[in-house]
Amino acid sequence: MPELKVKDVKVHYQVYGTGKPIIMIHGFSPDMRLMTGCMEPVFLKREGYKRIYIDLPGMGKTKEYDGVKNSDDMLDIVIEFIDNIIPNESFLVVGESYGGYLAKGIIHKRKKKVDGAAFICPVIIPEVSERTLPDHSIVYKDNEFLEQLDKDEREGFDSVSVIQDEYNFNRFKNEILTGCKIADGQFLAKIKQQYSFTFDAGQDLYELPSVFLLGRQDSMVGFKDALDLIDKFPRATFAILDKAGHNLQIEQKAVFDTHIMDWLARVTEKK
Repeated sequence: MPELKVKDVKVHYQVYGTGKPIIMIHGFSPDMRLMTGCMEPVFLKREGYKRIYIDLPGMGKTKEYDGVKNSDDMLDIVIEFIDNIIPNESFLVVGESYGGYLAKGIIHKRKKKVDGAAFICPVIIPEVSERTLPDHSIVYKDNEFLEQLDKDEREGFDSVSVIQDEYNFNRFKNEILTGCKIADGQFLAKIKQQYSFTFDAGQDLYELPSVFLLGRQDSMVGFKDALDLIDKFPRATFAILDKAGHNLQIEQKAVFDTHIMDWLARVTEKK
């Protein structure tokens, strides 16, 4: 079980493949399985990348994180981890939800080392009350399958999922819910109280290939706020996907894979 001690935190991580490093950062409450579940299938079709997945403090198998008090501390741990695991190397970064917020922080602090960025349903505005959000809606529901679930499974799935069927539930259960169940809720509640960075990462100009994958029905972070960054990311694809909520990478797998492959091609093409 690979661990890297960063300050006092024992960061759990996994590395797959060789080549250009990609730092993979999951969202708030799940663990790295959220990212391995959606990203590793992409690399069955594309070689030459060293995929580095981490468990953020308070989530997954990362340990001894009591000294982490806020999102600034969380970002510092991630950046120091990167500096230690791939010293003197440039890298790509992929962040989902809160991981997307951290990815923006990485660009703010280490822009010259980030050769490309992918944002999956990213947190743009930390304060939920200030986000532009659609109402939660369900595009498709398999009632016969849903009746087989117990109350807790169904409530968790129903609260976030736009497409509610067996395929989407199984991936939700294996890639998201499993991580949420082992998260340190008390610790995460503390971080939630200081969820915003003490600096404004939203004003950074980033001119290398990137992609924003946004769910049209994402009622957790929305999609409209991300469009305010369009002039700050002149080499970014902004894709708003229908039939996609905050689990876009699951609900629209084929389109997700296509956009990630396109992003990787744009990152590696000769200038």
